[in-house]
Amino acid sequence: MGVALPRQIPRRWLHSAIPLAVFALLLVYLWARNLRCGSGTQSCMAEGPPPFQVQQQSGPLEGPEWEEPQCLGPQGMLGRMMRPFRASLNPEGDVELSLYLAGWRELVRFLTPLGSIFAFATSEASAKVTDLEALVHGPEAAHYTSLGTMVAWERPEMAPPPSAEASGSVTMLLLHRALRWSQLCLHRVATGMLGGPDAGVQCSDAYGTALAPHHSWFVRQAAHLAFLAFPGRGRLLELMCPGARETEARAALARAASTLKDVYNRTQGLLAERGLLELA
Repeated sequence: MGVALPRQIPRRWLHSAIPLAVFALLLVYLWARNLRCGSGTQSCMAEGPPPFQVQQQSGPLEGPEWEEPQCLGPQGMLGRMMRPFRASLNPEGDVELSLYLAGWRELVRFLTPLGSIFAFATSEASAKVTDLEALVHGPEAAHYTSLGTMVAWERPEMAPPPSAEASGSVTMLLLHRALRWSQLCLHRVATGMLGGPDAGVQCSDAYGTALAPHHSWFVRQAAHLAFLAFPGRGRLLELMCPGARETEARAALARAASTLKDVYNRTQGLLAERGLLELA
């Protein structure tokens, strides 16, 4: 004889699933931390609570005898990323989409090897780049040459689309927010002072500024746990600009962050003029 289950079970299961999910994320963090500590590349000793405010170096990072490191050259990771982004800023004050997306492709290649939090962010960005590339090279390609032509064609301010898949403008906005986090994180890795907050704290703070307001509670908790296993500043500089001295790597990274800031500011202005910053 079967026994009917009470209707409250699904709700009780949901209440217990949330702490279990958070516990699973904590286990993932501890596993990643153990890998870090066992790699011999950096210490896992506690560093004490970081100061509340982020301290940054004042003055230019490039000294009078500074030589451009290879990472900024034609075959360097930063150089390959910066060139298409810079070229996307056309003289008419618009953003060329094909070059913007080419810059994003290089940014994804640059960030993916740096750690799990970068891999997570870049996998999302890569999917959005692919979606927008399909429009740039699709049957309506003439309307997707630049941000301005795309918005004029879609006119999302008149009838906002129901989902990101329905609009290149929404996809562009999501990439725009992710670019802001990337720019802030790279800038803070480049300019953070010894004794100040570590790179993980600074990039987590950048996430809170640029992306967290647009993410669900669960995604925010997962991101914060991932930041706890973030590589140290010295290790990041080695990965971002191999073979360069720390001062050279910092200066190179500051240049790259400046390029991303220029692209972000241009895009921000164009989206703001059309009232599209809250489209999604």
